[in-house]
Amino acid sequence: MSKATTFLKIIDSHTGGEPTRVIVKGCPDLGIGTSAQKIQTLRENYDWIRTATLLEPRGFEAMVGAILTEPHSEDCVAGVIFFNNSGYLNMCIHGTIGLAATLKHMGVINSGSHKIDTPVGIVTIHLNDDDSISVDNVASYRYKSEISVEVPNYGTITGDIAWGGNWFFLIDNQGPKVIPENIAALTDFTQAVMAALLEQGITGEDGGEIDHIEVFGPAADDHSDSRNFVMCPGGEFDRSPCGTGTSAKLASLYDSGKLAAGDTWRQSSIINTIFTGEVTPTGEANQVIPTVTGSAWINGETTVIINPDDPFAFGIHY
Repeated sequence: MSKATTFLKIIDSHTGGEPTRVIVKGCPDLGIGTSAQKIQTLRENYDWIRTATLLEPRGFEAMVGAILTEPHSEDCVAGVIFFNNSGYLNMCIHGTIGLAATLKHMGVINSGSHKIDTPVGIVTIHLNDDDSISVDNVASYRYKSEISVEVPNYGTITGDIAWGGNWFFLIDNQGPKVIPENIAALTDFTQAVMAALLEQGITGEDGGEIDHIEVFGPAADDHSDSRNFVMCPGGEFDRSPCGTGTSAKLASLYDSGKLAAGDTWRQSSIINTIFTGEVTPTGEANQVIPTVTGSAWINGETTVIINPDDPFAFGIHY
């Protein structure tokens, strides 16, 4: 931990209701490696940055953080590392959309398409004429379909395992109804599923931990194709439709023959914000490149002051 007062310049935004807190200045040098290597440096030496900026009394449980870094690849405009209340994220599409809005706000980019260096690979952002932002994600795919897990108090739950930048267990029309009034019940259900997957040794490819649970129900209206509830690592639900979760859903729909290249899928969140998505096949097995589109709004700029004499300088841990 830092022994001197630290000042971190932060720009806040939200994408479909889900916050992104981007640290744009003041972080220690994380080296010249890849974003994945920089995550390791951050985790081992500077995790106090994550806890200080996201935990109470400055942050709250649902907040997602990002550090703007120098890109490892020369054709990228920026590099990024994502984290939340419990640790570090492989990828975050809502956060990438928020980062794009932040870079525009800073005057780094103004229009067009740009590459971003992330821990799971390079993605491309597009600043659209209607002020929405699209992200061409990393290759996504359905790993296994119709996998059953025994969940205490809920019985047998069946879902697909899919990669969209994070590992997801996708559940259709099981558990509590996907409506805002059931947020507490959906939270309990998805956390129980996540615990059961872990206990029963059900994983993504190469033992990848399934740390996101996504439940789908009927759309609330004709503005979307379905409504979801997404439980993230750390025990908070995504206020947005979840970009990596939408990517996983798109890959699963494509693999099942329910979505063709060029078709549009409109995914609404539990609070009825919408991402749109489509896929481009990679030509390799069942892999696709999902393109997810949403909008982000800058809602604050601040300088976080971390005084090591403050008993809660590095967040409240409980």
